[in-house]
Amino acid sequence: MAELTEQFLLRFWGVRGSIACPGSSTVRYGGNTSCLEMMVGGHRLIFDGGTGLRELGLTLLSEKAVEANLFFTHSHWDHIQGFPFFVPAFVRGNRFNIYGAVAPNGSTIEQRLNDQMLHPNFPVPLQIMGADLKFCDLDIGETLHIGDITIENALLNHPGESVGYRVTWQHHVAAYITDTEHYPDRLDDNVVALARNADVMIYDSTYTDDEYHDPKSSKVGWGHSTWQEAVKVAKAAGVKKLVIFHHDPAHDDDFMDQVAIQTQAEFPGAVVAREGMVLDLTVSTPPSSLPSPAGGV
Repeated sequence: MAELTEQFLLRFWGVRGSIACPGSSTVRYGGNTSCLEMMVGGHRLIFDGGTGLRELGLTLLSEKAVEANLFFTHSHWDHIQGFPFFVPAFVRGNRFNIYGAVAPNGSTIEQRLNDQMLHPNFPVPLQIMGADLKFCDLDIGETLHIGDITIENALLNHPGESVGYRVTWQHHVAAYITDTEHYPDRLDDNVVALARNADVMIYDSTYTDDEYHDPKSSKVGWGHSTWQEAVKVAKAAGVKKLVIFHHDPAHDDDFMDQVAIQTQAEFPGAVVAREGMVLDLTVSTPPSSLPSPAGGV
């Protein structure tokens, strides 16, 4: 890990929302649900444990004594279903600090991860995991320090509550803001605060404005936002790079190509998240991803 001590890398392992959607129509952008890995100053931070967490875990099996910090935005299925299949958590000698805010009903992140692995929902209980798991309850608005990394959180507008995260290291900032719904008459102050002057803002853009307001199938109140609102926030907060995230499972690769074109027209340099995409905040280079039809990402 020594070679990464002076880097701030973001790697996307799952970019979908709601439910995993593998298949021929989602090959280019990916079908796994939310999971983002950050390598920050030699520390590994993982945000959300959707089905993409399984893929990340498989790449870690070659490492000895894996240590990482897992941060959950909330515990809807698409953000935790990869956790029971995270193989490194079953390996003795590995260590994971697991963070999440207490849910409105009082349940901790440990209780919720445990409950999804109880019979009759799952055959293997969480207690079988052999790694050293330390569960940590986050207070809303709490500032956490891991080494010289600062991690802030704020409450988002989502059914059952969700939190967004802001990660700062050596003046580099990444904001991870997913599962949030914009307000009809104003920007969300919490969202703008998390994204202020960020090098990268990853934002829940599940719908388009037309889908969100469609009178026949309105998505108002479902807890998600649009790429148009992402642009508004990015401009208001002074964000350098916007990443469209949490793609609707009904949006195939061709649909996402059009979202990329439209978003880039409104916010030059914006990208649509793809599985395997890597962003390096410490250098001014494009993400290592396939070029989009809009002329590159």
